[in-house]
Amino acid sequence: MTILTNFLRSLVLTIIFSFVAPMFFVGGGLLFISLIGHFPGLQELTEALATQIMRFLATFGSGTPLRGLFVISLTCSFVGGLFDMFVCYRYQILRIDS
Repeated sequence: MTILTNFLRSLVLTIIFSFVAPMFFVGGGLLFISLIGHFPGLQELTEALATQIMRFLATFGSGTPLRGLFVISLTCSFVGGLFDMFVCYRYQILRIDS
């Protein structure tokens, strides 16, 4: 019974962190770009970078950057969950063999 609870706890935490990580990454990148934009002469560059990031996100979100961010985050959480299940499976196989 403890193996199942440990597996589910690990799976849920992996899915949550895999969902939140892209949001923090994109949000941190946009925050960094906006902070760099306060330096003289870099406003045009930072505006162009922010626009390209928003267009990239809108590509995955059917025209909406926020929806694109959710799609990317859901995909990352799905892949993270699959990876966690694979690791648990391999751990069980290697533990039985030794």
